[in-house]
Amino acid sequence: MKKWLFGWLSSILCSLLLAGVSVGTFSAAVFLDTPQVAAQDEEFDEETEGEEAAATDDISLLFWIFQSLGWLYSIVFLSISFLLVALVFKYTLAFRRDQNISPGFPEQFEGLLNERRFQEVYEMTKSDPTFLGQVLAAGLAKISSGRDQALKAMEEMTENISMSTEQGLSIIGLIAGTATMVGLMGTVHGMILSFRVIAVSTTTPKPSELANGISTAMFTTIVGLIVSIPATVAYVLLRNRYQRIVFDVGMLSEDLIGKLLAFAQKK
Repeated sequence: MKKWLFGWLSSILCSLLLAGVSVGTFSAAVFLDTPQVAAQDEEFDEETEGEEAAATDDISLLFWIFQSLGWLYSIVFLSISFLLVALVFKYTLAFRRDQNISPGFPEQFEGLLNERRFQEVYEMTKSDPTFLGQVLAAGLAKISSGRDQALKAMEEMTENISMSTEQGLSIIGLIAGTATMVGLMGTVHGMILSFRVIAVSTTTPKPSELANGISTAMFTTIVGLIVSIPATVAYVLLRNRYQRIVFDVGMLSEDLIGKLLAFAQKK
C-alpha cells in the first residue's frame, strides 16, 4: 500500500514537472519565431515597428496562446496532459522486469526444489508480491488437485491481473483519442466564430476581426495533436511491453510448476 501511494505521489510530481518543461520548451522552440502577431491589431502603430514590435510580440505571445485557447480548452488540455504524464510514468515503472519477476526468483525456486524443501518453496512464493509470485501462489494452492487444476488457477490469476492492468493502460489510449477530438471540436468552434463575424458584419470584415476564431481553431488543433501523438506512441509501446511480461510470466510459471510436480512425484 505504501509503495502504491508513493508511486502515485511520485508520478503526480513528475507529471507537473514534465508538463511545465514541455510547455516551456514548446513555447520557446515553436512560437518564439512566430512573425509579427501584434501586427494584426488595428491599433498597432506602424511607425514603431522594429525592436519595439518584437518586444511586444515576445511579451504577449503566451497570453495570446492562452486567449486563443480560452479557459475551457486550456483546463481540458492541461488536465489530460498531467494525467497522461502521470500514467506513462506509473506504467513505465510498473512494467520493469524486476517489478514483475523478482531477480533470482526462478533460481532460488529450483534450488529449494533440488533440496526438496517444498514448504519453503511455498512460503517463498506466497510472500513474493510480484506478478510471477502471485501466479505461482495461485497454482501452488491448487497443486494437490493435479497439474490441470494448478494451470487453470494460474491462468485465472493471470487474466485477473492482466484485466486490471489493461483497464488502467487503456486510459492512455482514451487520452489519445480524446485529445484529438477536443482539438477537432476547437477547430470547428474557431471556424464558427470566424464565420459568425462574416455573417453579422454589414461591411467587409477586417482580418483582425477574423483572427480570434482562426487562432482558436489552429491552436486547439495543434495542442490536441501534441497531446494525442505521444499518447498513442506511449500506449502502443507500453501495451507491447506488458504483453511481453505476461508471456514471460506464463512461460516461467508453467515451467516451475512442472518442475515442482516432477520433484514431488519422485521418491
